[in-house]
Amino acid sequence: MTGHLDKLINLAETKGLIRPRDLTDHGIPRQYLKIACERGILERLDRGLYTLPGAMQSEHRSLAEVCKLVPHGVICLLSALQYHGMTTQNPFEVWLAIGESKEMPRVSLVRLRVARFSVESLRGGVEVHEVGGAELRVFSPAKTVADCFKYRNKIGVDVAVGALRDYLRQRKGPIDDLTKYAQICRVERIMEPYLEALL
Repeated sequence: MTGHLDKLINLAETKGLIRPRDLTDHGIPRQYLKIACERGILERLDRGLYTLPGAMQSEHRSLAEVCKLVPHGVICLLSALQYHGMTTQNPFEVWLAIGESKEMPRVSLVRLRVARFSVESLRGGVEVHEVGGAELRVFSPAKTVADCFKYRNKIGVDVAVGALRDYLRQRKGPIDDLTKYAQICRVERIMEPYLEALL
């Protein structure tokens, strides 16, 4: 029994967050998740999501947890702005982009705000970062600015303009990236006057 528990602890230390399906490749029976939780070796964060107690004490922990629970999703809009340090707002929900035809994710761990993206828009500008051993998928700063203009009716024009201003002031990337993602999001004409005014 201790052999499987040791393997499970090593897996949790390596990955940060684990799901039952992660155990299959390591030859660990799934019932060891329950045993580990009962012994206080692991803690259950949500349905099918486990970690070591006290692990991942990071401001971005909830974002990484959502990425683990929804592997086809990408952190977007206000949550992406917060991750990149391009807003003073601290959203009380996690903004997640999913495909237009994907089923609505069920997550009880955090409050989720879902935005549906086209295939092209969902693939463009995705960055992968490591947070406490877990993978965090988030849109790049330039893609996030373009998304903010696309979803300005949901988040507000002032937020979109503020994101553009912070992108330029903090030199988050080249202007060409803004143009590229504005084209993908079909917001070139909307962004253009704001960009000209801020340059």
